Amino acid sequence: MDFTILAKGIALAGCAIGSGCALIAGIGPGIGEGNAVAKGLEAIGRQPECKSDVTSTMLLGCAIAETTGIYGFVTGLLLIFVAPGMFMNYLG
Repeated sequence: MDFTILAKGIALAGCAIGSGCALIAGIGPGIGEGNAVAKGLEAIGRQPECKSDVTSTMLLGCAIAETTGIYGFVTGLLLIFVAPGMFMNYLG
């Protein structure tokens, strides 16, 4: 029995499942940034004179939080488009 076809199928299934899990990582930054903006607006509502400080700090925090979503997106794209070709070369 030729296990090469089975190995290719398992590799492709692993890539598909892994890319789906990696792309789910975009949910976290969206929720976190929404909470940060809500708290920033609440702080500005309480003390309008500190608007520039709160806004700059909030934007910096949102930019840093967004990196996790970008890493997940790039990982998902690599698992969809790059990894299957590499596995197929190794499996023959």
